[in-house]
Amino acid sequence: MTDLDVSTLRSAYDAQLRDRAPDPVPDGVTVERDGPLVRIIGLDHGGFVGYRSLGGVTGAALDELIARQRDIFAARGEQVEWKLHGHDEPADLSDRLRAAGFVPEEEETVLVGPVAALAATLPVPPPGVRLREVTARADLDRIAELESIVWDSPRGWLADGLERELAADPGVSHAGAGAAGSEVWPQALTVLVAEEVESGQVVSAGWVRYVAGTGFATLWGGSTLPQWRGRGIYRSLVTHRARLADARGFTLLQVDASPASRPILERLGFVAVTTTTPYVYTP
Repeated sequence: MTDLDVSTLRSAYDAQLRDRAPDPVPDGVTVERDGPLVRIIGLDHGGFVGYRSLGGVTGAALDELIARQRDIFAARGEQVEWKLHGHDEPADLSDRLRAAGFVPEEEETVLVGPVAALAATLPVPPPGVRLREVTARADLDRIAELESIVWDSPRGWLADGLERELAADPGVSHAGAGAAGSEVWPQALTVLVAEEVESGQVVSAGWVRYVAGTGFATLWGGSTLPQWRGRGIYRSLVTHRARLADARGFTLLQVDASPASRPILERLGFVAVTTTTPYVYTP
């Protein structure tokens, strides 16, 4: 599907991505259903609550549903994120989350873009920078260090999470140039770094998740060191990941974009379909 009508894209996003569990499920992660909710336990940076729709749950029943998620993670001593979208109902859901002790973080914009058009653009990083697919723990640690610098907060958990995802990924055989006439592609996740050729310093990084059974691949990361911004590195990471998604037959890319990333992505052809705000409860 490549129709860029906002309502069509939003409907596809809701139907195909909103209540998806990780596939494959990393070691140590548990996925549970609680009415309309999918609850994910055992992630490296706290738990997660998502849903396609609350199915008309309102009032006291909704308060009980929210409180139950809070209490489950409080008993574990873990924080949990309830991902609220701008078009979610009921209208007072944000007030009820706050009343239960959930705190809103920065709003992001959900953007969807066509894979084919983006994949047709060559991912050309600036001179002296190369893009490289990585799986080794040392590279994942370098990504976590980069993210910690960019966001001014410890992100060591990120390397742990990516490593567990990669370990759970069985890959898929694809006809190619391998020794036996084929090569193994990641089935669920590809992690990329942009690094300075001369020093090997990681200056930006991003990853793409291929969502099985849908038309979507989703983009994550994309953080760039301040001194390297404005040179087209972020754009080259996006187009490279679009080419990976295109080769695997996906037709749409989705990303939760920060205010800094949104204009770049819209210039590349992404369309804003809604907003999302993490509501976080910390015991």
